[in-house]
Amino acid sequence: MFSGAWWWATALLLVDLTIRVLAVIIVPRNRRPTSGMAWLLAIFLIPYFGVIAFLLIGSPKLPRKRRKVQSEINSFMREVTAEERHEETHEQNPAWFNSLVKMNATYGGLPLLAGNSGQLLGDYEQTIKAMSAAVDDATDYVHVQFYILSSDATTNGFFESLERAIARGVIVNVMLDHWASRGKKYYAATKARLDAMGASWRLMLPLKPLEGKFQRPDLRNHRKILIIDGTVGYMGSLNMISRDYNVPKNIKRGLKWQELVVELRGPAVATLDAVFISDWYSETGEVISAGVRRDELVASGEHLGRISKALIDHNTEAGTMLTQVVPSGPGFERENNLRLFLGLIHAAQKRIVITSPYFVPDESLMYAITSAVARGIPVDLFVSEIGDQALVYHAQRSYYEELLRAGVRIYLYPAPYILHAKHFTIDDETALIGSSNMDMRSFGLNMEVSMLVRDVGFVAQMREVEDHYRELSRLLTLEQWMEQPLRSTVLDNLARLTSALQ
Repeated sequence: MFSGAWWWATALLLVDLTIRVLAVIIVPRNRRPTSGMAWLLAIFLIPYFGVIAFLLIGSPKLPRKRRKVQSEINSFMREVTAEERHEETHEQNPAWFNSLVKMNATYGGLPLLAGNSGQLLGDYEQTIKAMSAAVDDATDYVHVQFYILSSDATTNGFFESLERAIARGVIVNVMLDHWASRGKKYYAATKARLDAMGASWRLMLPLKPLEGKFQRPDLRNHRKILIIDGTVGYMGSLNMISRDYNVPKNIKRGLKWQELVVELRGPAVATLDAVFISDWYSETGEVISAGVRRDELVASGEHLGRISKALIDHNTEAGTMLTQVVPSGPGFERENNLRLFLGLIHAAQKRIVITSPYFVPDESLMYAITSAVARGIPVDLFVSEIGDQALVYHAQRSYYEELLRAGVRIYLYPAPYILHAKHFTIDDETALIGSSNMDMRSFGLNMEVSMLVRDVGFVAQMREVEDHYRELSRLLTLEQWMEQPLRSTVLDNLARLTSALQ
């Protein structure tokens, strides 16, 4: 006669076997092999915990309803901008650049436009002052979108400029990421201040299960955008918060974030504004045009396309830059930013300079970079000497040996600064700047926005920034790296394994 313990053991064995079989069928589908293998290892080695984790964060996509909305927006954007002044066939552009522009338009829905100017801003406090001054010049509307938005001593001037704008009749629409902002010190005070000033504000990707608003918790809207009257735009890496993020451990360590933002003028501002408008529509179902919210809810993104077209038509030329705004994230079917990065690296013929605070590449990006060096292309990589996120920091370090052996020059930006800027250049005429890191989170889980630029003058500005980084940074050598203690190597490799769990 079998005992109760035997029946329990048999039942648990059958459950365990069922989990493993189902995992092999479900997990690898439409997923990178490395990610699929990492999830299978987690489920096989720790089945119950692994299954729970997979159910919570196993899907790298937004809910189906949100993806449908994004798909509608993309379709209408492509349709209404099809007759716009696309510059992808410009005779002065090389064929590889034209093909990349076409890919970006296919996946991201936005055109390349001529007649833009861009000014790089690298001083943290001065950048916020420049944004505040631009808001003070607003006459119609201001669109504010930050991954982290916080009213504190550093950002007080910016919030005061918003208050003054509203007082003189300017419409102010604000978006902030729910999960990223809610954990910050002045979150409640920030929301109260937005309410008090009369701003219309919304949380991006809110995690409110009781209200039916839930998705994978670590899917975030990582974009940083500021638009004034559709004629001036700011985008880059800076979050609207104190330079130490008001985090006690950061303050104790003396950490300071180093950023890079571009002030954009010209027709491309309209396409950056279209990203904001589409995000607002995705969160609210409301369409805003020229700062005026429509009361009716719409069933598609058609109005967004019309708004984008109208803004482009009325936005005058401001310079010589060819500019294309490229949105990316889990609302898209493809990893728009990764594909653009790969295309640029493969196209480089003279030099590649990459700046990324969180550099955790997939195989394709590693192959592209190391292959570039093998082709005789010098590659410089700027990263921080220290890290603010232990898991990402150690995962990033696990790639240093392979990069150094390949011939990549790695520059370590000195403590106590966290080099948070996100940009890179190839050759002498092409640059990219935005909110996207070169890591698997930015490729698959974060909603990002990048700006592709072809212009000698803008790249010259980038070179000045890169040269400044180089003056401050320490060049890491393979000999120095091989002196790392064993415990660091173990931590780095373990962190590298967890980075594939997507």
